[in-house]
Amino acid sequence: MTPLTLGTAGHIDHGKTALVAALTGVDTDRLPAEKARGISIELGYAPLALPSGRRLSVVDVPGHERFVRTMVAGATGIDLYLMVVAADDGVMPQTLEHAAVLEALGVADGVVAVTKADLFDPEQARREAGELLPQATVVVCSARTGAGVADVRGALDAVAARLPGRSRSAGDPLLHVDRAFTIRGAGTVVTGTLWSGSVAPGDRLVLLGGRDPVAVRVRSVQVHDEPVERAAAGQRVALNLAGIELREVGRGDVVATAGAVAPSLVLDCALALRDACHGMRAHVHHGTRETPARMADLGAGLWQARLEQPLLARAGDRVVVRSIAPPDTLGGGVVLDPAARRHGRRADALARLERLRRGEPEPEPEAPRAPVAPPAPATPQALPDSALALEERLRAAGHEPPNAADLDPADLGALRAAGRAVRVGRSMYAHPEALAAVRTTVEAVIAADGAITLARLRDELQTSRRFAQALLEHLDAERVTKRLPDDSRVLRRA
Repeated sequence: MTPLTLGTAGHIDHGKTALVAALTGVDTDRLPAEKARGISIELGYAPLALPSGRRLSVVDVPGHERFVRTMVAGATGIDLYLMVVAADDGVMPQTLEHAAVLEALGVADGVVAVTKADLFDPEQARREAGELLPQATVVVCSARTGAGVADVRGALDAVAARLPGRSRSAGDPLLHVDRAFTIRGAGTVVTGTLWSGSVAPGDRLVLLGGRDPVAVRVRSVQVHDEPVERAAAGQRVALNLAGIELREVGRGDVVATAGAVAPSLVLDCALALRDACHGMRAHVHHGTRETPARMADLGAGLWQARLEQPLLARAGDRVVVRSIAPPDTLGGGVVLDPAARRHGRRADALARLERLRRGEPEPEPEAPRAPVAPPAPATPQALPDSALALEERLRAAGHEPPNAADLDPADLGALRAAGRAVRVGRSMYAHPEALAAVRTTVEAVIAADGAITLARLRDELQTSRRFAQALLEHLDAERVTKRLPDDSRVLRRA
């Protein structure tokens, strides 16, 4: 049977963990703090045997509003859901937000369990749950007495039977890490839901998440604490990795075939968002990591997410977008281009994204024309030693360039003719490398905060107001930035 992963959802204290324990016999609250407080804080895991003989991998998520980020990390790899609604409370705020997360992730199949039916009349909660998730089967139960638990198990079996799962889809192995730990005598172990492909002992993969990929070898593979010869996509998997220390890996990292995925700072996406606007800063969740991003509205449901930290996404992956303050789920959708470049509403860029949204292949590149011999390059003019010395002086001065009055006119003229000195302001000259570094700093600040002020650039460069102002005015003149009425700068739209 096709491996599938089930994720719980629902408001705090509605009995998700108790119902999972009744279904599986496993208490997924394993931390002392969870036992002491009586709430789930981290993701919990258990196997669930169904009447048909199928076994689901269960991810039990926390229901408290402070742990929605953890909930999203657990929900990103699931195939179906178990939404838990308490008979006494009915649909509550985190019920609504968890439903919004499931919708953003495209998880449309599942079961609603109305719990605590032995203590309260479940009819009102049943009606509310049916209105919220009309496609779901609603089952009334009590985890405490066991009444209806078998019905929940049977309803999950019926839903699972109609799902295709991931194991038959071709693809390289890819696992988003949600937990990492060390076992004495074995070494580093990572766990997560295998999104694609399959993994077996001896496979050579890479760990992505830090500065550079790290080559690793799979020592052993387990599914629900049982060794297996090969794990398939859709299963909860534990990998014992050789070649990596525990301090080098954590939640949000990815284990994959070399070249299967790469870090990206710009994603072109098709998103369904509410209460979102161009230029807003939001959290983008993908896999088991998330990052703040500046959202660029491209129109017609197309958005560009300009990320502050890289995500490891592929085309077709789902993302969830949440507001920063107040925290709330705005929606989500599909990654169209995980290696996008910054652009605005250019007709060619939007036409390409529309093709990707419709699933159309990229057009074949035009046949190359017969090569035309390039003109012979001009012989560079040799610079005198005095001009080369001046160039070194400009390079050393960096973003605090000297005044023209302090420079030899002949040497300065030679450098300008060679493109190795650039005028800044009325009377200063800087080296092109220094100006490129300043531009990079300005673009990074604007990407993170939406704009940059003179004071912010002064602080970033640890320089004086005079130099910061001259540099900003130079970027204005080069049409890199645009000055706003409040004297801040933004990047000019492409």
